[in-house]
Amino acid sequence: MLDHLASGTLEVCILAGCPAINYATNMIATANGESAIGVIGGSGLYEMAGLEKIEARAITTPFGEPSDKLITGWLGGRRVCFLPRHGVGHRLLPHEINHRANIWAMRSLNVRWLISVSAVGSLRNELAPRDIVVPDQLIDRTGTAAKHTFFGRGIAAHVGFADPYCGDLRQVLLAAARAAAPVVHDGGTYLCMNGPAFSTRAEAAMHRLLGADIIGMTNGPEARLCREAEIAAATLALVTDYDCWKIDEAPVEASTVIENLQSNSTMAKRILQQLVTLVPAIPNSESHRALANAVFTPRAMWPEQTAQDLAPLLGRFM
Repeated sequence: MLDHLASGTLEVCILAGCPAINYATNMIATANGESAIGVIGGSGLYEMAGLEKIEARAITTPFGEPSDKLITGWLGGRRVCFLPRHGVGHRLLPHEINHRANIWAMRSLNVRWLISVSAVGSLRNELAPRDIVVPDQLIDRTGTAAKHTFFGRGIAAHVGFADPYCGDLRQVLLAAARAAAPVVHDGGTYLCMNGPAFSTRAEAAMHRLLGADIIGMTNGPEARLCREAEIAAATLALVTDYDCWKIDEAPVEASTVIENLQSNSTMAKRILQQLVTLVPAIPNSESHRALANAVFTPRAMWPEQTAQDLAPLLGRFM
């Protein structure tokens, strides 16, 4: 139910406080075929095995500080960027996470594909603890939309979000998961709730009636912001518990989540190692063109500061 995975590897080419210069650096990286694969995670997974040439950097963004230092490295010939969602040591509660800073930092490093590794509660009998789910739909009930968009302050944009996860990246993730995990479920609806407390039984019953299959506390804003940043995103959901809807099961507690995470985190590392060998070298999915017809405000009317702050996202329109 809690989203878990933290620490790893990410390369930072940012000059603190100068996103426009950073964006130019990223354009050079793109031309050299060095678009990166990002991984965001929370509790249970605080490192990525097999990374080489590891570097840890602190990044300052126009939206504040990311959850922690970004770690960069190379795996299987690909540049990989990793960020601990809750901070190393799990210091941040779900509502304290600065998702805008996290995704902006990823995009500033030319991350074009991102896997969100998330521990989730199951709302369906067939999705058992320690199973893997690769969801295809999302219900966001966090109610903090103002903090979950890059736009505003003079630039209005409305991205399409009917299919919140990139279909191309989902297929790559499914292939990697099936090669490493015994039980993988293709599809399902992730419900993102406010934390930090787990659901009441009445809430769990409502979530099931809404059609949700799994539940967590962080994936909604990550997926929305990735779409605005033209990052192809998919979620590797690790089932840790049955929430509290099953009368014949003990209601979820932190100890249950942690126990199942220890098993799931090893499997997640194997999946991620397989995944990087399958992700395309060139970003050419629909998600990578999400802003093509989404920005409503004419370029001539963009406030200079807002445009500068959004340079990693909007640089190709400038």
